[in-house]
Amino acid sequence: MDVQRIKQRFGIIGNSVGLNRAIDIAVQVAPTDLSVLISGESGVGKEVFPQIIHNFSSRKHGSYIAVNCGAIPEGTIDSELFGHEKGSFTGAYDSRKGYFEVANGGTIFLDEIAELPLSTQVRLLRVLETGEFLRVGSSKTIKTNVRVIAATNVDILKAISEGKFREDLFYRLNTVPIHIPSLRERKEDIYLLFRKFAVDFAETNRMPPISLTEDAKQILLNYRWPGNIRQLKNITEQISVIETNREIDTNTIRGYLPDYYENKLPALYDSPIDQKTFNTEREILYKILFDMKSDMGDLKKLVLDLMQKGTIDDDLHENNARIIQKLYQEESPGLHPDGISDKPIEIKKEENANIQDTEEIIEESLSLEEKEKELILKALQKHKGKRKHAAQELGISERTLYRKIKEYSLNEN
Repeated sequence: MDVQRIKQRFGIIGNSVGLNRAIDIAVQVAPTDLSVLISGESGVGKEVFPQIIHNFSSRKHGSYIAVNCGAIPEGTIDSELFGHEKGSFTGAYDSRKGYFEVANGGTIFLDEIAELPLSTQVRLLRVLETGEFLRVGSSKTIKTNVRVIAATNVDILKAISEGKFREDLFYRLNTVPIHIPSLRERKEDIYLLFRKFAVDFAETNRMPPISLTEDAKQILLNYRWPGNIRQLKNITEQISVIETNREIDTNTIRGYLPDYYENKLPALYDSPIDQKTFNTEREILYKILFDMKSDMGDLKKLVLDLMQKGTIDDDLHENNARIIQKLYQEESPGLHPDGISDKPIEIKKEENANIQDTEEIIEESLSLEEKEKELILKALQKHKGKRKHAAQELGISERTLYRKIKEYSLNEN
């Protein structure tokens, strides 16, 4: 089946590899009766994929019921899914069929599956294994033939380890997994979606569509979109209604993205730090400095090299010495447990500066290097010498870690 035709039929916008792969898997699994577990962040459009599976299956003429498990109170979820008998609980004035009985021969989509109570998870597992269930308050077994598709935006494996989700149910549901990529993983699709939402809103409300300047477009692409497609649509509609100027510039679009991270440290914004490993503020700050130190060292080396080669004239010599002093003095001296000296570093004005002057300056930052060594050893010990995992822990590439191990002559064991 042509993927583009499927996109047109179900209103899917985008051409990213991850999105196309998810559609392809949905079409392939549709003719079977296998259970499917769809994963992805909130707002990525998971609800479209069960419809694709249902419409390309032999059950397409049967019922399709979508159930938001997180929107039903825990006390009534069993009754909603499996039905109840008259008088089985307060307010049960009549018998009632549940979704699994109504959807016999069709498909049920259980959204936010991780929100199900453990007792309901046991009932669902029985349906998946035997096709049988009991109404609430009844001892009569009812048979059903329903295809189950589930979706979640939480880490199911973490929920299992915390005792919030049954492992056996996970393996029953996860027969065929489909992952829907987040919007920040589909950067090439962001502007396509924005333009689609802007045009649709303009046509519906009979107004000119909004457009973006090139700089504003870059902000749109670089934003993290924690709310994914849902958030993008919401912001596009807000701008369309509020702004009178139909060409949106950078200042305007920033006003609708209050948490735009252009001026935030990426180490804090993009890489959540494991509190078990870096359990003090000092160590967290040193992890940030870990990535900054390399660039600082290169800058110092460049200035020193220029001074040694005599390419900086005498009038600027003293100014550059002060620059170097300032660079070392501002390397966060108050953060280190041993402290980094605030004493000014003397750099003598000599015609032929030698390498010893460089070594004298670099001694002031040795305590930072010791901290770097300590963090590397910690990560290697924690992951039993496995460089790949240690590099991920430190937030650096494996190649950089290997270079640091050689540079410091560290013992990985």
